[in-house]
Amino acid sequence: MSDTHVTDVDLVLRSTRVVTPGGTRPASIAVAAGRIAAVLPHDAEVPPGARLEDVGDHVVLPGLVDTHVHVNDPGRTEWEGFWTATRAAAAGGITTLLDMPLNSLPPTTTVGNLRVKQDVARPKAHVDTGFWGGALPGNVADLRPLYDAGVFGFKCFLSPSGVEEFPELDQEQLARSLAEIAGFGGLLIVHAEDPHHLAAAPQRPGPRYADFLASRPRDAENTAIANLVAQARRLDARVHVLHLSSGDALPLIAAAKAEGVRITVESCPHFLTLTAEEVPDGATEFKCCPPIREARNQDVLWQGLADGTIDCVVSDHSPCTGDLKTPDFASAWGGISSLQLGLPAIWTEARRRGHTLEDVARWMSAAPAELAGLTRKGAVEAGRDADFAVLAPDETFTVDPAELHHRNRVTAYAGRTLHGVVKSTWLRGTRIVENGTVAEPTGRLLERND
Repeated sequence: MSDTHVTDVDLVLRSTRVVTPGGTRPASIAVAAGRIAAVLPHDAEVPPGARLEDVGDHVVLPGLVDTHVHVNDPGRTEWEGFWTATRAAAAGGITTLLDMPLNSLPPTTTVGNLRVKQDVARPKAHVDTGFWGGALPGNVADLRPLYDAGVFGFKCFLSPSGVEEFPELDQEQLARSLAEIAGFGGLLIVHAEDPHHLAAAPQRPGPRYADFLASRPRDAENTAIANLVAQARRLDARVHVLHLSSGDALPLIAAAKAEGVRITVESCPHFLTLTAEEVPDGATEFKCCPPIREARNQDVLWQGLADGTIDCVVSDHSPCTGDLKTPDFASAWGGISSLQLGLPAIWTEARRRGHTLEDVARWMSAAPAELAGLTRKGAVEAGRDADFAVLAPDETFTVDPAELHHRNRVTAYAGRTLHGVVKSTWLRGTRIVENGTVAEPTGRLLERND
């Protein structure tokens, strides 16, 4: 670090355990104007005028990046909203999130709708916030303008989304949208369930989770992903599979990656920490689509994470009002709220399976940042934004819904004891959370290639 940089440093964050791309080590992180100026030895001298924050043995992680969040603002703010969603994210160690194009009204499917959403988010964002666009049957002409306006890519559904303003693409429409997006080098992120397999599956309304699980078979995911791989191969397009639940699809995905198909994959905390066997009948706080599957399937997903077939872990935070979580799995809204709990949920299971916090940082920060092209995010290294999550990894807590920051405090994790307490969260060198208390919003709106 040059003398010029030394004089610019305003903060030094020190810990005996800092997770960097090169491993975990004692370090002092020098911060200047919201960026990491250098990662120095633990005992490095604090430059004149800089403030020292020594967090002792707590672990300093790069701030998490969550690329799959349904904020629902504007239009369905009784479900969530930028104020509450970003508070929950900050409390959970997330410093950057990307908002999905639905279930807000309007959806993010035109430049005008994007601007409406940005105007709503700007004064409410506690963390840095960007936006995905939506690919619908009738908006191919809107895709390039949206991309130029700053969305990070485009989401589509291959089966009904659950909201009428965001219809799914059939295979011909998928090909048309994907060709357009590939033409300008964009990314298509896909809810991959095949509608024909879903239509053929047994439909038994009621409170039994086993009936709901049977209605969303693994074959629906496997077939949709196979079709997506074929389209991506044909067009040399870049695609990303959202919320992978079916472990059966992993060999197909691994083979596609090996032959050079440009495909990446995410899974979610609920698929990696919750199992079908433990879902009580009528407990629709556990409902999501695709569904939480059996324990043996979960083991396969963890193997996919371990071997790199699954690239990242993000929340798919999809909240609703409590009254929409009726005891009938067929009619209840599908979505799990976990923004604040993803880090401890994943760490609890990861440590049990022999993984490290370096793995967690890769899955929940570096990889999603790379997916979205967020080059200033995702790592504790010089030149990146000074975004940090300070974690007490051995401390435990029991999830109390009353202590959650998202608007409707319904959670599948209620009563679970988790490892990993977020002690503080830092956004561009400013502490935005300390011991669960969230500061006033200082998040910025992000655009592609910022």
